[in-house]
Amino acid sequence: MTRRLVIWVSLSVLVGSLSLRAQVKDFSPVTEPMLRNPAPGDWLNWRRTDNAWGYSPLDQINTRNVQRLQLAWSWAMDNTGAQEATPLVHEGIMYLPNPHGVIQALDAATGDLIWEFRPKRAKSSGEAGGEGNGVQRNIAIFGDKIFGTTNDAHIIALDAQSGKLAWDTQVADSKLGYQYTSGPLVVRGKIIAGISGCNRYKEDVCFISALDAATGKEVWRTSTISRPGEPGGDTWGDLPLTFRAGGDAWIPGSYDPGTNLIYWGTAQAKPWARAARGTDGDALYTNSTLALDPDTGKIKWFYQHLPGETQDMDEVFERLLIDSGGRKSLFEMGKLGILWQLDRTTGKFIRATDLGYQNIVQVDPESGKVTYLKIPQIGVELEMCPSTAGFKDWRAMAFSPQTNALYIPMSLNCEKATFGEADKVIGKGGNGPVDRRDYKYPQSDGNLGQFLAMDIRTGKVLWRHRTPSPSNTAALATAGGLVIGGDWDRHMYVYNAATGKILWQTRLITSAQGFPITYLAKGKQYIAMPAGTGGGSWSTLIPSELAPEIRAPRSGNAVLVFALPASGNNESSVAAPAKSK
Repeated sequence: MTRRLVIWVSLSVLVGSLSLRAQVKDFSPVTEPMLRNPAPGDWLNWRRTDNAWGYSPLDQINTRNVQRLQLAWSWAMDNTGAQEATPLVHEGIMYLPNPHGVIQALDAATGDLIWEFRPKRAKSSGEAGGEGNGVQRNIAIFGDKIFGTTNDAHIIALDAQSGKLAWDTQVADSKLGYQYTSGPLVVRGKIIAGISGCNRYKEDVCFISALDAATGKEVWRTSTISRPGEPGGDTWGDLPLTFRAGGDAWIPGSYDPGTNLIYWGTAQAKPWARAARGTDGDALYTNSTLALDPDTGKIKWFYQHLPGETQDMDEVFERLLIDSGGRKSLFEMGKLGILWQLDRTTGKFIRATDLGYQNIVQVDPESGKVTYLKIPQIGVELEMCPSTAGFKDWRAMAFSPQTNALYIPMSLNCEKATFGEADKVIGKGGNGPVDRRDYKYPQSDGNLGQFLAMDIRTGKVLWRHRTPSPSNTAALATAGGLVIGGDWDRHMYVYNAATGKILWQTRLITSAQGFPITYLAKGKQYIAMPAGTGGGSWSTLIPSELAPEIRAPRSGNAVLVFALPASGNNESSVAAPAKSK
C-alpha cells in the first residue's frame, strides 16, 4: 500500500509539473494601443473593443458562405458552476474563463489545452437569481498577464505564457457577501472592476475599484452608494449607511479614450421594494450610468435612469459608445426594454425609446422624466411586465456600423408579485421576499424569447425573431453581414444582419449561454459559442416554469468553435472600419 501511495504521489507531482511547464510560445505582450485598437483577428476586450459594440471587422465568414459552417473543435469546461463565459483571443491563443475562477489557455485553432489555473474554491455567497453560483463572465489581458476576478472578492494576475500566479489581491471580505461575477476592464495601466454581492446590510457599500496592473496594489475606490453627509446622501432619507444596500456594479464598463472616461452601470437599490427599504428617495447612485476618471475614480458625471427604482428593474448592463446624429452618444437598455441615449461627454439626456412592452413606468421621450405607474405595497399583489427577470438582462446587445442597428437578445415574461418586508438587521436585508407567479408576455404569441434589431437613429424595430425559449446569449455582429445569437433550447442562430433571415442554425450540447466571439487563428476565421447550465438572472427558472415541455441537459459547460470547411473560402478579408451617421 505504501509503495502504491508513493508511486501515485510521484505521478501526481509529475503531471502537475508538466501542466505548469506547458507555455504559450512566441507571446507578444499586449500594449495599451493594442487594447484601444485590437488587431482584426484578436478579441482582446470583453466586447472586443472599448466601446462595447460586440462587433468584429472579420468577413471571411459571410452571408454568401455561412451555410457551409461546421464544427471545428469543442472543449468541455469546468462543470461545477454556472457558465456565461467570454473567451479572449490573442495571436491564435484562446484564454477561457471557467466557473469558480478557473482560467485556461487553449490553442484557438485546435482546442488543445496549453495551461490551466485552478484556484481554491470559495463558497458561493449570492442569493436567488443565480449571481452567486461561480459564474465568471470575462477576464482581461494586458502586458504579459491575464487578469481575473474570483467569487471570494479577489482580483488575480496570471502569467499569460504559463498560467502561474503573479499576484493575488483581496479586494473585499467575502464573509460580508462580497464577490465578483464579472471580470475587469484595463485602462491606462489599471485593472478596474465592479464588485457585486451587496445585498446584505453591513457597515459598508458597493464600489468600483482600480488596482495597479504591475503590483496589484489598490489605486482608487469609488462607492456606488451615496453615503450620509456626502453629495446625494440625502436621497436615501435618514437611513444610516448600514441600511443602504445595492448598487452592485456586476457588468464590465466601457471606455472612451477621447473623453478619457470610463462608463459603468450600477444595479438597483436593495431590498427591491421602496416599502421594504424604508425610503422613497432617489437612492443615488443606484440604476445609474457613472462616468469615471480612470486615473482617480472621481465621478465626472452621472445619470440616474430610474430614480428610486422599486421592482428590481436593473439598468446595470453594457454601455455602447456610438457616435450618432452628430452626437458622441452612449446607449443603454435595462430590464424594461427602454433604450436610453445620453451625451457621453456631458451625461445630458438625448432620447429614450420604449419598445412598448413594459407597464411599470412612463418615460418622457424628450426630457427623460420617469413617472411610476406601479409601486409595490407590502403584501399587496401587483401585476407587472416585465417580471423581475426583465425583458433585457446580462445578455449584451451588439451594434453593427454596416446597418446602424442594435441587436438585442430578450426574454418575454411578466409576473404577479407580492413583495414582503425585510428585517433591518446587520447581515440580513437582501432582495426582500417576493412571492412571484410568472407568465408569458401576452403579446408574445406564446413565445418566451426574442432577438430584435433596432435602428439607433429612429428607434424603429427593423426585424424580430421569436423563439419558444428565451434568448440566452449576447449578440455578436460581424462585417460579413452576420449577427449571431442563441437560445435556452440549445439553438445557435446566424442571421442576415440586414433582413433577419436565418442563414444557418444548429443545436448545441446544452443551452447556448454566454458571449460568442469570432477571431482568426492561422489565418482562418472561427466563431466560438459558449454553452452551459445554471446562469444568472433567472435563466433556469423562467423556461422550466413557463415552458416545461422544453428540456435542457443539466450539465455540459463547453465552448463550441465553428469554421468553414477546408474547401470553403478561407481567404482572409477584413472590412475597413465604418462610421455611424
